[in-house]
Amino acid sequence: MKKHTINLKLNGVAATVDVEPNDGLLEVLRDKLGVKSPKAGCERGDCGACTVLMDGKTVRSCLILAVEADGHSIVTVEGLSRVSLTPLQKAFIRHNSFQCGYCAPGVVLAATELLKRNRRPTREQVQEAIAGNLCRCTGYSSIIDAVLAVSRGRGRK
Repeated sequence: MKKHTINLKLNGVAATVDVEPNDGLLEVLRDKLGVKSPKAGCERGDCGACTVLMDGKTVRSCLILAVEADGHSIVTVEGLSRVSLTPLQKAFIRHNSFQCGYCAPGVVLAATELLKRNRRPTREQVQEAIAGNLCRCTGYSSIIDAVLAVSRGRGRK
């Protein structure tokens, strides 16, 4: 197979990488670009462990071919903040929203996307936004509480 060179913006930095036509974005991010927060879970787009933001929208990187990311902006949880944790990430810590952390990057990105388009979501809107991210450790109450705290200005410390 013929290799393709793709150019993308990864966490705000231009990146160029050679990929095979059938390389998945998840594998390229992890194995060729060294980004470890997106995880291989179900590998069929059901669990959300591989979630990234592509041009500001959540996508399952296990379902995207790397060549489809050519010319796009990809943000992983590593790219949310260069200096310190975001208010949302701090709220997740304060609310003990995660235990093992496997789902955390995908949930954080889904909640980030929600809060960007809706600064004051309802509990139901938060539930819907994170519904594609499976968490086997905590349940979802503390995750939802953290997102709502930030949306109401109580999670910004």
